[in-house]
Amino acid sequence: MNTLAAIFKDKDLRTRILFVLGFLGVFRLLAVVPIPNIDTSQLAGFLSGNNFLGLLNIFSGGGLDNISIVMLGVGPYITASIIMQLFTMIFPSLKEMYQEDGEAGRRKFNQYSRLLTVPLAFLQAYGILTLLIRQGALPELAAFGMFTSMMVAAAGSILLMWMGELITEYGIGNGVSLIIFAGIVASIPQTAQQIIFQYDPTLLPTIIGFLIVSILVIAGVVMVSEAERPVPISYARRVRGSKVYGGVSTYLPLRVNQAGVIPIIFALSILIFPSIVGSFLAAASNPTIAAIGSYLANFLNNLWLYGIFYFILVVAFTYFYTAVTFDPDAISSNLQKQGGFIPGIRPGPSTSQFLSRLITRITLVGALFLGVVAVLPIAMQGLLGTATLTLGGTALLIVVSVVLETLKQVKAQMTLREYD
Repeated sequence: MNTLAAIFKDKDLRTRILFVLGFLGVFRLLAVVPIPNIDTSQLAGFLSGNNFLGLLNIFSGGGLDNISIVMLGVGPYITASIIMQLFTMIFPSLKEMYQEDGEAGRRKFNQYSRLLTVPLAFLQAYGILTLLIRQGALPELAAFGMFTSMMVAAAGSILLMWMGELITEYGIGNGVSLIIFAGIVASIPQTAQQIIFQYDPTLLPTIIGFLIVSILVIAGVVMVSEAERPVPISYARRVRGSKVYGGVSTYLPLRVNQAGVIPIIFALSILIFPSIVGSFLAAASNPTIAAIGSYLANFLNNLWLYGIFYFILVVAFTYFYTAVTFDPDAISSNLQKQGGFIPGIRPGPSTSQFLSRLITRITLVGALFLGVVAVLPIAMQGLLGTATLTLGGTALLIVVSVVLETLKQVKAQMTLREYD
């Protein structure tokens, strides 16, 4: 209570939090505004049994429940960001822009991601609408009606991208993550209502199992997110005139999970992509291409295959994002310039190799943990034969990680004001 009181006493911090809450409120209003020509009763039955659209509904923040104008959510922007991050591994000029050109370079890099979001939003809108029409969840649309619906959906996604960046810049926390978080949290009252009013004694073991898994996941995510490997750093003494500099010891904290919730979001975005491509290929006149399209469109309906790919993607993206954001060579160079060194390790390339080996080992723990937690509800669904826990692990990971990151930023802002 004292912390909350301190937050709202500070005018700037209070303004930032109210700014975030206001934009999330606007997002929730947009999520209940449907596009025209929707049969919501038929749509609800289709969504409840489709893993692909269930995953996509996480990205859209619940906007897909009634095919709202923000039904794509921030999915296209996340996909564009993934593609741009992959390009940094291929094109050295992009890597230099992102890592070495400072704030101006990152701003230009983000602008390229925004531009790439536009065609991806149209592509995803067409794929999802086509899939829903073929499954009978939406009526057949004329060419103009399809184009209008695509325009509305793409514009809604671009609007959310803009809102997310405004939240990041002028509010607290990561705007894109908070939008996904808001959609997940908004579904909790409806889920609780269904459990209460449709209570079935035979589901009691499942509900208890879900609560136990949720508590364990929350505890595990908090522990792994807060876990650090401290690397001792010593600074050599330097004498300038009558003053002595350095001679102190500190440590470099290496987090077990450097990537946070980003690997989960990246993995979900990649898993969604084959189903969208499959919806295009399924209508091809060539029987072979149509068969491949049908297989891709139904890819996520194979529970175990989906779980295996999900686990692999989460682990791979944890390593990938850590490699992009953590540069051992740059850290080693900065330490050497400042007269710092790791005891027992020579400055320069030896320090870089030591940090590289260390971050690879500790990232393995974080990657395997994220992968196991992500697929644990899927494994339980396969064993118990119920869809209750299908999305529990993924949603819980995102919610807990976003809350932790946002709380850290709030505490950092409060600490900054205490120093002032």
